[in-house]
Amino acid sequence: MKKIGILFGRERSFPDAFIERVNDKNINGIKAEAVHIDKVIQGESSGYAVIIDRISQDIPFYRAYLKNAALCGTAVINNPFWWSADEKFFNNCLATKIDVPVPKTVIIPSSKLPAETTDQSFSNLAYPIDWETIFNYIGFPAYMKPHAGGGWKNVYKVNNVDDFFTKHGETGELVMMLQEEIIFDEYYRCYCIGGNDVHIMPYEPRNPHHLRYVADFKPDQKRLDLMTGIVLRICNYLGYDFNTVELALRDGIPYAIDFCNPAPDAELTSVGRENFDWVVETSANFAIAKAQSVEEGKNNLTWGEYVTRMIKGKFIVD
Repeated sequence: MKKIGILFGRERSFPDAFIERVNDKNINGIKAEAVHIDKVIQGESSGYAVIIDRISQDIPFYRAYLKNAALCGTAVINNPFWWSADEKFFNNCLATKIDVPVPKTVIIPSSKLPAETTDQSFSNLAYPIDWETIFNYIGFPAYMKPHAGGGWKNVYKVNNVDDFFTKHGETGELVMMLQEEIIFDEYYRCYCIGGNDVHIMPYEPRNPHHLRYVADFKPDQKRLDLMTGIVLRICNYLGYDFNTVELALRDGIPYAIDFCNPAPDAELTSVGRENFDWVVETSANFAIAKAQSVEEGKNNLTWGEYVTRMIKGKFIVD
């Protein structure tokens, strides 16, 4: 019996529906359940062929558990080693190398010195840094957001230089990105599962949270194909099996705004019935196929094209 586990926190609708859907398919030798952890011993198997990770970004104990499970052959969705290494600023840097349009973006040192450091810890950092060049490059209004992490936490719109310094002073030890504002005509949030299946959802980030999926954008097939290609390119280079990519369209050009979401919102009350049914069905099918292909004791993780190309000694974009 190959077990598929799902590791989750407070969410309920997606984990419960995922488990039910996998088991309803009644595939011989496949069973889905909530992951159960009563001990974690180095080098010992988790007992799961596949684990879908929905919570380790918030719980370091779970991230360590998943790395041990992966080492013993579990196919963890998403790869916990890559997820630990990745962050949003790197995503933007990579996008510039794989022909994906992104807003102009810079990274900014934290407003407050990190714990256990002094000003002497930053001997290689100019003070003040070249704010004039940065502000001329980005322009105003702009958005400031953490360089790592998820959700809409600690996101600021800044309207001018004074506003920037006031709001940057509120961010403490967070390392922030400053990003060009893309004034968009249409906006989409796109699920990508298994590096092949894409579901494009009209999304309005300017609405209250509970109404963001209530949007009336109607892309034609050419635009859908364009967005699908960008989503697949991003997720295959990053190596995420389960991700969302947010695209803002300005003058017909899709700009990737946020595309490091390896535990994306999949709650029924958030995404709505149609989107929820798609993500449950598609993730169930992918997890089953992954479990069937798992080879015991081997590396069953997904590694993206960025990593695999760099291992070969050169990063060439086709």
